[in-house]
Order: sequence, then C-alpha cells, then structure tokens
Amino acid sequence: MKKLLFFVLLSSMMNAQTITFKGCIPLFDDQNFVFSKTGTDATGRNIYITTPVDGQDCSGLGTCEFMFQWNSSTSKWEFLADRGDGDFINPNLIYSNTSSSAPNPPDLSLGTWVENTSVTSGVCGGDLTSSNATLTGAVQSSVLSTSDLDRLDFKAYPNPVKDYLVFSGKLKIKSVELISYSGQKLSELALINGKVNLSNLKKGFYILKLDTDKGEKTIKIIKD
Repeated sequence: MKKLLFFVLLSSMMNAQTITFKGCIPLFDDQNFVFSKTGTDATGRNIYITTPVDGQDCSGLGTCEFMFQWNSSTSKWEFLADRGDGDFINPNLIYSNTSSSAPNPPDLSLGTWVENTSVTSGVCGGDLTSSNATLTGAVQSSVLSTSDLDRLDFKAYPNPVKDYLVFSGKLKIKSVELISYSGQKLSELALINGKVNLSNLKKGFYILKLDTDKGEKTIKIIKD
C-alpha cells in the first residue's frame, strides 16, 4: 500500500510539472507532445520544453521540439518551434497569447492562442480551440487583471514581509499556496483572519498562488 501511495503521489507531482499539447495536426501530426518545466525566467514565469529535448518525429517539420515561454518585450506567452537542434536559437513562433497568467502559461480558455500565419501559412487551422487542439496539465484557466484588482481594492502588505502578510479588499480567498521562484510548490498556508504567517520562512523571493472567488491570482513577495 505504501509503494502504491508513493507512486500515486509521485505521478501527481510529475503531472503537475508537465504540459500535454496536441494541435496544428497538418504540421505536427495527430499526436501528443509532452513538455517539462526546465526553468523560471526573471518574471517568475516557468519555461516548458518538449521531452525528449531532441524532439519526436512529425511529418511537417521532420523533428519537432517546442517551448512555452513568456516574452517580456512583447508581453505575450509564446509557443515556439525549434529548427531541429534543440538550442532554440531563432526559433519559429507558432502561437502567441497575451494573457499575463503566472507562473504557468494559459490553457485554451484563457485569452487566445493566436496562430502566426506568417510562419505557418495558415495550415494550422486558425487559433487554438478545444475543437482543434488539446492543452492540459500545468496550464492556467484564469487570472485577474489589474482593473479587477483595482475594482476589488485588493492589497497584500507589507511586502517585503517579516512576519505576517495581510490581505485586504473585496477578494474572497479560498486557499493560499506558497511556491518557490523556480515554480515548486512548497506548502499550503493557513489563512487566519485575513493573514498568513511567514515568520518561519527563509529570506528570499517567493510566489503566492491564491484561489479566489474571482479566479486564480499569483503575487510575488519578498521575505525579509
């Protein structure tokens, strides 16, 4: 029983760190591609690359190697196709999405994954939808915009924080997860009277993922 439980927990942890994609079938064939998290960028967003890194066969491009990453200069999530050598130097941009979800890329319901027809010549069949693609795993289905936060008068203070982080505003928080800047879930935090106790946390940079009545919200904090 212990071995089975360990296997279930391990599988759950692995699934939480992977993304499965199928789409643009005319180019990439009717098959699933699995992405693993390989790092975190300067904004705290995770980077995902297909495994194995040397790709898998697909008739349109020979060998397919893909990446999900945030482009800070354009403020977009990008779905990139490598040219076949695994270094992702001058890759092809296949899809992009302006949703600012963090730390993971958006799923098919959040924002729009827009086909870059200048590269694909339109053969992918247009923007990604549930009818022409699947995108599951470590992807996000909701994110609050700045205007939402302003309207809800939401604040998390003090930041940097030494002991208690206090939440205020009209946002109803259901749960709080503590995540490392590398994207690893560290713990569930107890929310008591609108605040969480971070006094035992080591100094450094962290991400809090809030499950709220208005969707998922991620905030960056500094532990002093």
